[in-house]
Amino acid sequence: MSSGDKLVFINCGAKGNPPPHYRWNVDGRDIDTDSDLNYSLVEGNLLISNPHFINHGGVYQCIATNAFGTIVSRKARVRFAFLQNFSRKPRNTVLVREGQAVVLLCGPPPHYGEIKYSWVFNGQSSFLQQDARRFISQRTGNLYIAKVEASDAGNYTCAVRNMMTNATVFSSPTPVVPKIEVHFPDTLHVSKGSSVKLECFALGNPVPSISWRRADGNPLPGKIKINHSTGDLEIPYFRPEDAGVYECVAENSRGRNVARGQLTLKDAYMAIGANLQWECKAAGKPRPTYRWLKNSQPLTAMGRVHVEAGRLTISKITLSDSGMYQCVAENEYGSVYASAELKVVASPPDFTQRPVKTSTVVQRGGESVLECRPNASPKASISWWRGGNLLKDSERQTTMEDGTLHITNISKSDEGRYTCVARNHFGVSSSSGTLVVKEPTRITIPPLSSDATVGQSLVLPCEVSSDSSLNPVFKWFFSGKAIDFSRQEHFEMIGGVCDLMVRNIQLRHSGKYVCMVHTEVDTVSAAADLIVRGPPSAPEVPAVADVTDTTVQLSWGSGPDNHSPITVYMVQARTPFSIGWQNVRTVPDSVPGQMMHATVTDLNPWVEYEFRVVAVNSVGVGEPSTPSKQIRTKAAAPKVAPVNVSGGGGARGELVITWEPVSEEQQAGEEFGYVVALRPLGSSTWFQTVLASPDASTYIYRNDSTAPLSQFEVTVGVYNSMGEGPFSRVVTVLSAEEEPSEAPQRVWARAVSASEIEVYKMNGIGLGFTPSECTSHFKTEVIDLYTLLSGLKGSTFYQIAVRAQNSAGFGPCSVSVNITTKKPRKSPHKTLDGHLFEAGYDAPCHEARKKYRKSSNTGPGLYFGAFPSVPGRPGPGSVGCLHIWVAWYFSGPTKAHSQPSSRGGLLQADQGQHTHC
Repeated sequence: MSSGDKLVFINCGAKGNPPPHYRWNVDGRDIDTDSDLNYSLVEGNLLISNPHFINHGGVYQCIATNAFGTIVSRKARVRFAFLQNFSRKPRNTVLVREGQAVVLLCGPPPHYGEIKYSWVFNGQSSFLQQDARRFISQRTGNLYIAKVEASDAGNYTCAVRNMMTNATVFSSPTPVVPKIEVHFPDTLHVSKGSSVKLECFALGNPVPSISWRRADGNPLPGKIKINHSTGDLEIPYFRPEDAGVYECVAENSRGRNVARGQLTLKDAYMAIGANLQWECKAAGKPRPTYRWLKNSQPLTAMGRVHVEAGRLTISKITLSDSGMYQCVAENEYGSVYASAELKVVASPPDFTQRPVKTSTVVQRGGESVLECRPNASPKASISWWRGGNLLKDSERQTTMEDGTLHITNISKSDEGRYTCVARNHFGVSSSSGTLVVKEPTRITIPPLSSDATVGQSLVLPCEVSSDSSLNPVFKWFFSGKAIDFSRQEHFEMIGGVCDLMVRNIQLRHSGKYVCMVHTEVDTVSAAADLIVRGPPSAPEVPAVADVTDTTVQLSWGSGPDNHSPITVYMVQARTPFSIGWQNVRTVPDSVPGQMMHATVTDLNPWVEYEFRVVAVNSVGVGEPSTPSKQIRTKAAAPKVAPVNVSGGGGARGELVITWEPVSEEQQAGEEFGYVVALRPLGSSTWFQTVLASPDASTYIYRNDSTAPLSQFEVTVGVYNSMGEGPFSRVVTVLSAEEEPSEAPQRVWARAVSASEIEVYKMNGIGLGFTPSECTSHFKTEVIDLYTLLSGLKGSTFYQIAVRAQNSAGFGPCSVSVNITTKKPRKSPHKTLDGHLFEAGYDAPCHEARKKYRKSSNTGPGLYFGAFPSVPGRPGPGSVGCLHIWVAWYFSGPTKAHSQPSSRGGLLQADQGQHTHC
């Protein structure tokens, strides 16, 4: 039962006469229902009010008694489901490299009742899902990862849920961080003046950054060289002050790891009573042997001195052990020497060079390491004091062997001044520092995993609570890389420089976003996944199969749907005859998103096609696939007949038939041609002829016995190498006309000027007439009863005849008309109302005159004249210089007077200019 239940009722009933009375015991102890207010009897039944899982759990038994005796019931075990909290003690970091297996221990707190284990990764709102790599044991609660991937780095929290009480508790996070794979030794002896290189390399995804620092907080010497591409650190010209503990820090958006190592001066300053161990190694073939010298004399292994191959050990060194030592490695080919000085120091503890850190800042609930490392020879004994109280080892406070004070699960009460006291045979010394406890930084509003559509903008929040004295620094990572806001137009820090605005989101912005907050004492982070939905990417290149004359089978592979399921596919085709890509009909009509094949129908036979596929989802239309390879549909008999069949005209005895040729796209095969069929109207017999040219558009049927304007029924069919196709609809076409048989009557003419004659025809022969000498080369064709002959010679006699013409030819000439053009005349030019007028001379500008001349000069308007050239200038019949006058009349009938140009060139007036043709 749940410890949260307010009442527990245990039933007990017995039969007896007289009726029995009842009492209860628990775990063999009688229950006093009078003094214990949690217990009461209700008709023999035991009622437990406000039970507690510790006080009221146990084995209960009911006892019934009357005058005849006593009986007991069966025992009933009462247990309460409960779930205590996890310890708040920080969990150790788990170092792991990619490809390894790892087990993360849950260690559930005290509980009773059925419980269920889950794990949370990086503080996400949902529980970690089990898969082929990850398994959660429901027996132990441990998380097993069979093969670690780079993306597994982060913080893991074990969640335990009591299935009866529905309570859930969470453990402290277990950090899984990149393992520093290559690092320098824990202790490295370096000769004075030499150069030492420290290597550090870590695995992880994202690739960890490598930084270096000294453990004592002192800055790195300026001479140190750091290769940022490899992470190596080099110290040239090693000096005593360079000795100390160096730390390599590997960090990425998922965590950090630290490797430490101590550099000591090989020319050792050793404390009296300490143990010396030097090792000497050399390479050579055959393998070298070793011997040691002290002050140039062979060193004999005896007493405190031990020599084993290249290793020299001297225990509890004394002042007499000071001197120069040499290791000699030699084989039959020679020897090499390595030298070092040993100085034995006897001194009281001294904090001058390495005092206790003045101020150590740590977060509440975290842990602190206070170092105490005085110079002392022999080694000093260390004790820690707070105020006037000596600190003893406890569950939370431990003085380590090297004198370091380790405090865990720190609270505000741990703040204060701590003093390290160091003692040896030569004296006592102390150094103090202050421990400052800050509130831990917590992300109160973390970024949440979100969905977005291409083109939208959103904000990923990251709000924190932290100690008021701390200044949190925010960093955002996208897909494992720090966002450089100076180079990223889509990203912007807003909301007091903490929230991340992602503007105009694109598909490439899908991924994991991490908000990391650094303070002086801690680092926290929270992650969210952003899913960007967009139109589908291009499908794979479609494959074409089962080609017929009008259909093909298409199949393709889907491209990424960009987080919005594909709803439909569109199939498009292109031919040499189409304008771009066109949608084509398919079976099924609408290809659903889960189907990646279709039959394309209604294609034209014997045409080269390319196909492509376009995917559509709820966001929009995606990019088209790469076109398929080009294929040609199979040939078939033509299915399209010629259109616009008509005809007429031609010479006497001809029947002219025309049509619009069938396009190459519709010819359906090779050897395409036409079949022309005709018959006189009313006849039952068709005459057919074959035109073996796909470009043919005209056929002339000749028969001299065909009467003019006879009616014929005509149809045009098609064929190719596969067979005959359809014929066009039957149309009626007239054969050619007969040429005119009569000459025009009542023809007369009037001379208009020196270069123009007007010719009139009074009768109504309908197809037009040709004024002509019938034998002369000078002809003009008109379809009116009037024409103007221009460009003629002045004072010249002309003989004019007219004959009719139709599509069959010319008729006979009319009676000739005699006419003489007018005599050329000159006129002066002058300026009227500020405008220039010039009397010129007729020439071939008659078309312009004909276009602009008016019937009378009686009102305002533009008037135009052209006249023959003056004597001595190019004459009639030649293309030469001609004079043109142009005048504007502003009112009433006015006669424009002008005078000739003196040079036939450009004349200018006050308000105008004149140019000859």
